[in-house]
Amino acid sequence: MTSTAHVGSNLNAVDKLMSNGHNHLHVQDKYVFPPGERPDMSQVCHSYTFPVIDLKDFDGPHRINVVDQIRRACEEDGFFQIIKHGVPETLMKSMMDIAKEFFEMPVEDRFCFYSENPQQDARVSTSFNVNKDEFFEWKDYLRHPCHPLEEFINTWPQKPALYREVAEKYSKEIRVLVLRLLAAISEALEQDSDYLNAIFGKHSQTLHVNYYPACPNPDLTFGVAPHSDTRGITVLMQGDVSGLQVLKDEKWVAVEPIPNAFVVNVADQIQVVSNGRFKSVMHRAITNTSTARISIPTFYGPSLDTFIAPAASIVDKEHPALYRGYKFEEYMRASWSKGVKVRSILDRFKIEISP
Repeated sequence: MTSTAHVGSNLNAVDKLMSNGHNHLHVQDKYVFPPGERPDMSQVCHSYTFPVIDLKDFDGPHRINVVDQIRRACEEDGFFQIIKHGVPETLMKSMMDIAKEFFEMPVEDRFCFYSENPQQDARVSTSFNVNKDEFFEWKDYLRHPCHPLEEFINTWPQKPALYREVAEKYSKEIRVLVLRLLAAISEALEQDSDYLNAIFGKHSQTLHVNYYPACPNPDLTFGVAPHSDTRGITVLMQGDVSGLQVLKDEKWVAVEPIPNAFVVNVADQIQVVSNGRFKSVMHRAITNTSTARISIPTFYGPSLDTFIAPAASIVDKEHPALYRGYKFEEYMRASWSKGVKVRSILDRFKIEISP
């Protein structure tokens, strides 16, 4: 028998979810960002193109050229797109299709996963942290950990019927891809190729399925407010609807989708390990008036008990450490304690350097 409290919490969840099927005829006050913080679409740059890196030669004689391209992208942009990456196009399509099917199910099949606890492993929620956010984001998401796979797969949704099967195959392929990228970034830092793999400990891998409904006034709100990513590296399948924007030279730049490509970005922990050489940059997602958008990022990084600090070999008198060392769990506690504005977390770990 279902308890009254459980029914009440479910009804509350349905009301909060953006994907509840209600018509969003206007942007409610809780989604309206202050005038100075709203997206100004007229100021977005569409002429700059972030690097597109072909990985087909990564395991061949031209590996050094690929590593050099990745080095420049990490230093100058913090973002790049990759093609010929080895993940089957059919699997990418299947993952996007099953994600769409998940958010098209009756809301009753989703809200059993609803949780407002940002530390819960497998959950459906909305915004970033509904208990902390002053302004809500125009999105819902499904999130679940993927590594170690056997430890978490039984917590994943069983609907749609093929979700676990497709997401398992996709997560395995993305892990293989990420390990190749970590090797390349390690070499770009002039370390052994296994350097980041080793210091990340047991590793963490989390899959998000972000759903952004069409919005009646995209100028008032965000799909995802400006932030930098908390972990080590992010691999994003952004689908065919534009929405990702990256801060480049103090200007927002649109990252236009490339068919069958992934967007890759440096996250905060690699910025620390590289002692600021590789950039974890601000980015955001905007909405549109006509089309719902789905994006699928995989956030990959160290396990919570991992000690993170600038690589010892790149710190010297001329290049002093910019960050103190810390356990990754301490960093994530700081992230969980904040609302949507997570941009300042790295500042807490900076070392004051005397002039």
